[in-house]
Amino acid sequence: MSKQELLARITVDPNICHGKPCIRGLRYPVEFLLELLSGDMTAEQVLADYPDLEQDDLRAAFAYAAHLSRVKSIEPVAA
Repeated sequence: MSKQELLARITVDPNICHGKPCIRGLRYPVEFLLELLSGDMTAEQVLADYPDLEQDDLRAAFAYAAHLSRVKSIEPVAA
């Protein structure tokens, strides 16, 4: 699955989770999944606990986080 296809799995709807980026219109905010995966849970555990999620949904959350973290330039802060 391409990066664009993964990012297409991320939806933003003001009526779902207060407009937070979510997976496929479900009530799983990207931020929630990233918190689970950065904690003690493995991808397999997350998928087992939330059976309506797919492996590509987790990949989409990572792709979205990477997309948001891109920095075009860094400006030095005056001391």
